[in-house]
Amino acid sequence: MHLFFSTPVWASKISNHQIINKEILSYILDLQKKDSEGIKKSNFNGWHSHDFNLNEDAPKNFTQAIKLNINQALKDMNWDLEKQEVKITSMWAIINEKGAFNQRHHHGNSDLSAAYYVTAEKNCGDIVFYDPRPAPVYRHPVAKSPNILNASVNSVQPEEGLLVLFPSYLEHSVNPNNSNNKRIVISFNVSLERF
Repeated sequence: MHLFFSTPVWASKISNHQIINKEILSYILDLQKKDSEGIKKSNFNGWHSHDFNLNEDAPKNFTQAIKLNINQALKDMNWDLEKQEVKITSMWAIINEKGAFNQRHHHGNSDLSAAYYVTAEKNCGDIVFYDPRPAPVYRHPVAKSPNILNASVNSVQPEEGLLVLFPSYLEHSVNPNNSNNKRIVISFNVSLERF
């Protein structure tokens, strides 16, 4: 069997995430304090920040902490880094209180996208991914149980310190936060730009 046209999703814990989370959490809560309205995109009842200033210390330290994980995805994809520069083009935070969720969407005009969990308790809302191929969505046989070959929807359960990377074209949503605590995530986009 060959797995043609497979869609990778990487999920890995960040080393020393407790230290990174403490600093970036303070940064995010300060942003929310300064701009309690935030912006509306795919979020329902949640707070969505404006893009981070990537030159500030907390985002720079966070970016440094996730570098190895991003490099692994780039290596797996076998993308030519001698002819392209890797850039984080945008980064923002989303705070979902109880009941908040994010509609199905994708991050066009970039190559990789990510969700990193600063705070995530049980039942705080899985990130759900949808089969990007149109044909299997419209017609498929009934399966005994879902598996890697027949599922049209898959999800990843958040946990503190987990970084989830995926192709930007992959549509995803976030289930409602059914916990009593905030689900705080950092999302960002990565583009490879030719020299």
